[in-house]
Amino acid sequence: MQKVFLNGDYLPIDEAKVSVLDRGFLFGDGIYEVIPAYAGRLFRLADHIQRLNNSLAGIRMSIDNSVSDWEAIFNPLLESSKDQYIYLQITRGYAPKRDHGFPEKVIPTIFAMCSEIVPFAGKFNGIKALTLDDTRWQLCNIKAITLLGNILLRQQALDQGCAEAILVKNGYVIEGAASNVFAVIEGELITPPKSNEILPGITRDVILELAAANNIPYREDIIALEALKSASEVWVASSTREILPIVELDGEVIADGKPGEVWLKIDQLLQAYKKSLL
Repeated sequence: MQKVFLNGDYLPIDEAKVSVLDRGFLFGDGIYEVIPAYAGRLFRLADHIQRLNNSLAGIRMSIDNSVSDWEAIFNPLLESSKDQYIYLQITRGYAPKRDHGFPEKVIPTIFAMCSEIVPFAGKFNGIKALTLDDTRWQLCNIKAITLLGNILLRQQALDQGCAEAILVKNGYVIEGAASNVFAVIEGELITPPKSNEILPGITRDVILELAAANNIPYREDIIALEALKSASEVWVASSTREILPIVELDGEVIADGKPGEVWLKIDQLLQAYKKSLL
């Protein structure tokens, strides 16, 4: 039976319990992090923990754990024979009464579990995506557990046979409902710059590092919706799905309707980089 980590203990998943008065349950008052692990080795752990700490600071919390402390918590959940990911969730914890204000004294709830990474079946054929108005809150750089806005937008895309929703605000592309967005425009790889409007993806940063190291022209810049629709390539990227090429957007084919050469090059570089860390 799968074991999980909960507040210092490793338990069978069906024995892990939290109070109904936990602020994560009542208010969505918490943050989360998703960390890939290939053959039992955590990928870019320090970067993920930095993002975790940034999210904690964004909701006025802190956990006094070092990167090695977190690694020691996660390692017993991993299997060296599999590609997996750690899901870590931290809430403000149990409070004796339901009150919007922060409790004066509260112990955070820390939960972690491990799941297998399942490769996306249509990766080399490309996916369909749908553009939708971004109706989420304004602090999307915080990896908050309050994901209802993302869920509703993603489901709207799924209902129309698309794998992802590309979110648009004031005519400019922001990110996917569960991913960062890239476009190749006039031979240059472009992704929106970091701000409070997007989640600072670790895979996003790795892609830019690989582009820089391999002389692939790139920049961080705003992308108008019209420019996205005329791009030669469009991708989305996340920790568990890695990089997926979009071949159809809003029912219109992107370029020739096949994954592009820049995507293929970056994907090959990413796979080689992962192997180099094992």
